[in-house]
Amino acid sequence: MPHQVPLRERAILVVLASVHFIHIMDFMMMLPLGPQFMKLFDITPQQFGLLISAYAFSAGVCSFFVSFFIDRFDRKHVLILLCAGMGIATLICALANDYTMLLLGRMVAGGFSGMLSAIIFAIIADIIPEYRRGVATGTVMSAFSIVAVVGMPIGMLLVNLVDWRAPFYLLSAVSSLMIIIALRVLPSLRDHLIHHQERHPFQQLRAIFWVRNHLYAFALIAMLMFAGFCVSPFISTYMVINVGMAEIDLPYLYFFGGLATFFAARILGRLADLHGKRKTFGVTAALSVFPILLLTHLSSVPTVFAVGISTLFMMLVSGRFVPAMALVTASVTPRLRGSFLSFNTSVQQLSAGLASLLTGSIMGISANGALTHYDSVGIIASIATILSILLAVKVDSYQE
Repeated sequence: MPHQVPLRERAILVVLASVHFIHIMDFMMMLPLGPQFMKLFDITPQQFGLLISAYAFSAGVCSFFVSFFIDRFDRKHVLILLCAGMGIATLICALANDYTMLLLGRMVAGGFSGMLSAIIFAIIADIIPEYRRGVATGTVMSAFSIVAVVGMPIGMLLVNLVDWRAPFYLLSAVSSLMIIIALRVLPSLRDHLIHHQERHPFQQLRAIFWVRNHLYAFALIAMLMFAGFCVSPFISTYMVINVGMAEIDLPYLYFFGGLATFFAARILGRLADLHGKRKTFGVTAALSVFPILLLTHLSSVPTVFAVGISTLFMMLVSGRFVPAMALVTASVTPRLRGSFLSFNTSVQQLSAGLASLLTGSIMGISANGALTHYDSVGIIASIATILSILLAVKVDSYQE
């Protein structure tokens, strides 16, 4: 089938990728700030892990409850409302003056972020034909790469020139700008309302969770998120404390990792369309085990080597989500897609929150100040990755 994307779809995908950029940047900006927060607020690895897991748990809980009525509204209006909420949440984080207020800000941001992610992928599934959906998913998910290549260096520059609050003020301003652009560019998205059926919440739960294929899809994405979030929240802190990387060099981790992921996401999206989403995911996920184990077993090494390993990690661990999300979005009928993807986001975030809590509870600080047991975390993440490959075999498209 042809892969030429119509001009109208391109404009919509640019808007979706830009909104996706905002909530990914909001989350990722916390990761390199770990060493600063631990010194500034005098917190432990467990408390920093709670900042990450509180964001994820809030996203999971909010996505769960929104799932019951998200399909009743025009998706354009929902997207704009959530984008406004994201701007307010980042402003709360920027105004935080102690650990408690920052934790509250992360919970508010997480709630809007989870719902925003669900509506973005619901819109992709609604407007993009399945034979082009892998490329479209890869395009929108390349927002991660743009965050790493452009957003994180700018964010870290603002942190070094001003303070840690500056990137969050910037994100709040960008959210306002995207609301204006989305109002002009996005069409009304109401086609899913034609076949919408009002259901009692228990009927909605039954419609989503009483289908075995849906459960396999949820389990797949839960394993992927668990594997990724066991490792990723502590990469920057581990690189600074254990590997010996200077804090000023941290942007290189995200720049080169994001640059590699940008090309990998698009290539993997095209491969998923050409050779099958399941096969592409299986190969990518299997390859990702190697950088997971290498990264979590690093000791003091040159910065170039550390950046190379982290780049390979980000490229494969992030890249495997492209065929996985294309597979998951194809597993549900269009009339249930908004609710399903909102529940899916809930599952993702709760899994990520559990992973962050588990990692925080496993890791400790040695007598010389180094982080301990990160290698054990890597083994757990590798096992979860292998389980996700086995689960992907069970997920079929709703047409199948």
